[in-house]
Amino acid sequence: MAPPGPITPTRQEQTLLDALDPEQRQVAEALRGPVRVLAGAGTGKTRAVTHRIAHGVATGVYAPTEVLALSFTTRAAGEMRERLRRLGAPGVQARTFHAAALRQLRFFWPRVHQRELPELTESKLSMLALAARRQRLGVDQATLRDLASEVEWAKVSNVGPDSYAAVARARGRTVSGLDPEVVARAFDAYEEVKRGQGRMDMEDVLLFGAGLLADNEAVAAQVRRQYKWFVVDEFQDVSPLQHALLDLWLGGRDELCVVGDPAQTIYSFAGADARYLREFTQAFPSATSVELVRNYRSTPEVVAAANTLLAGTPSKGVDLVAQRPAGARITYREASDEVAEADAVAERVAALRAQGVPASRMAVLLRINAQSERFEEALAARGLPYVVRGAARFFDRAEVRQAITLVRGAARSGEGAGPVADAVVAVLSQMGHSTQPPEGRGEVRNRWESLQALVDLAADFGRERPDADLGAFVDDLDRRAGEQHAPVADAVTLATIHSAKGLEWDAVFVAGMHEKMMPISQAQTPAEVEEERRLLYVAMTRARDELAVSWAVAREPGGRATRGPSPFLSGLLDGTPGVSTQRRERTRRNRAALHCRECGGTLSTPAEKKTGRCADCPASYDEALFERLRAWRLERASADSVPAFVVFTDATLQLIAEHVPKDEKGLRAISGVGPGKIAKYGDDVLALVAGEEVSAVPDETSEKLFR
Repeated sequence: MAPPGPITPTRQEQTLLDALDPEQRQVAEALRGPVRVLAGAGTGKTRAVTHRIAHGVATGVYAPTEVLALSFTTRAAGEMRERLRRLGAPGVQARTFHAAALRQLRFFWPRVHQRELPELTESKLSMLALAARRQRLGVDQATLRDLASEVEWAKVSNVGPDSYAAVARARGRTVSGLDPEVVARAFDAYEEVKRGQGRMDMEDVLLFGAGLLADNEAVAAQVRRQYKWFVVDEFQDVSPLQHALLDLWLGGRDELCVVGDPAQTIYSFAGADARYLREFTQAFPSATSVELVRNYRSTPEVVAAANTLLAGTPSKGVDLVAQRPAGARITYREASDEVAEADAVAERVAALRAQGVPASRMAVLLRINAQSERFEEALAARGLPYVVRGAARFFDRAEVRQAITLVRGAARSGEGAGPVADAVVAVLSQMGHSTQPPEGRGEVRNRWESLQALVDLAADFGRERPDADLGAFVDDLDRRAGEQHAPVADAVTLATIHSAKGLEWDAVFVAGMHEKMMPISQAQTPAEVEEERRLLYVAMTRARDELAVSWAVAREPGGRATRGPSPFLSGLLDGTPGVSTQRRERTRRNRAALHCRECGGTLSTPAEKKTGRCADCPASYDEALFERLRAWRLERASADSVPAFVVFTDATLQLIAEHVPKDEKGLRAISGVGPGKIAKYGDDVLALVAGEEVSAVPDETSEKLFR
């Protein structure tokens, strides 16, 4: 008998493969055995892995119900399910680690333990507060939040209360100034409180799931019969606990495809360990390894900047190759203060919107949430819609749940005849919703954005299905909620870089990128600093068409210009008009400040660095002026009932007597003289410098003294 000829792919299989580039196709055709995909930003990793799964289903290698695709967010899992449905593989399970483990727990736990599964809680704070009280720890809400984060890190890192103190000391972990032993006791007390209340936290879902598989062979065998093929997205974010659970699901098999990018490892502080991705081929020597390098998201300008940012650093990943035509140059902008920085961003947002760019395709990315207020004010002042990302998941928000309940009730009662959008507006008016945005910020604004998103969703639904009624819209909402397919508001996104991971926009403004913020001042070790560099990389690679990076040299208008750009930008700023010169001058001044202006020697103490002179070098200041300033300061401090140094220190008075400022600008340039000092004492000091007589007792104080 002649050997069988080559198998001709079906039209469906060929269509699936033809949609891919050569590297993506290599991923899609690697259906068996361990596979590692190193996927750079914007290279189409989700496209590659979903086509791989669909190709496996189309060829009969995979049964859809035997595939488990794992991700780290419900949004990513929902997107994967949606793509797989469109590609002809609707039966594939795409879930987060927690969702997959919880589903198994709810099925097996009552059968194995003959009791109900403990109640799941998403917040540790109330139980931690009780645990802290039992340990007689006086901690505030901020410390409780830090403790909650540390407990989460410990549990996903497989570190228990007994070993926590030793591990924390070895790794240099600290929590709000508490000793590791104190944190360990609070951790232990928290676990006791939780058990006493019959509850479990999100980390327990993974721990209990792993425990069931490890301790019960029958359960493990049943799960392994169910799932034979595994795909894990964002594998650089896997924690030790998640990796242990994955190993138990595999049960010694190697039908595993992992996808990730070491250059986007930004959750090490929360327990993520990129070594599992980097060392995958050591764990599986027979693994196929593919690199996705073709960037389809961003312009060549953005891609080049991203490559430059990581070049020659430990964070270097794949070299991205731009696939799009040339676009706008990247803007690096130095602002005089944070208000001016926010105004400049808002002005550019307004200009882009006037050119037809939807607000939903623009984002302002920040290092921390506290930076958003300036930008909220600037956008609101121009009537530009915005939404602050990072709150609860859309369909989990209280106002959204209430709104959907009301809409469902209206549909069942037969109300809401006519256009769906009009019916939804009428229903939400019962909650006090108006289609006009409120003037307030914060929770008021967030609530309005949530409800308005439902109104916009109803309008889109009505345009796509003009004959559908309110009940059909409710069905669509239920489908979206199940997939966590949240609507996108027509508003500018304000978000931290961490919460922007996995997202993209046409125009991205990476703002607040000054020294001590990027890298953040808490980053002390080389590894922590490198993680900050990768965080900036993630921010920059969110941009499709336009990228602007900005920072402010002062916090407040009129404040001293003491802040430079992030040191990570040093290789990107050369040749940028108006920036590189300022940066070089600031660097020169900073270096000069380390040497004595009189003898050139190195300054060693804070006092020497402030005055710019060695302690034993003669002062080159106007001694008569210095004495007049001291006499005035003594009287003013007495009148204000404050210590003399609160007005000005001796070092600051020496600098004033040395530089002899003629105006407010000159006074502002002196170390120790800020906006508050100028407002309170500036006129007096300038008058003394000019040789005028000054009364150290303010008029209002004089009235009180002689009243």
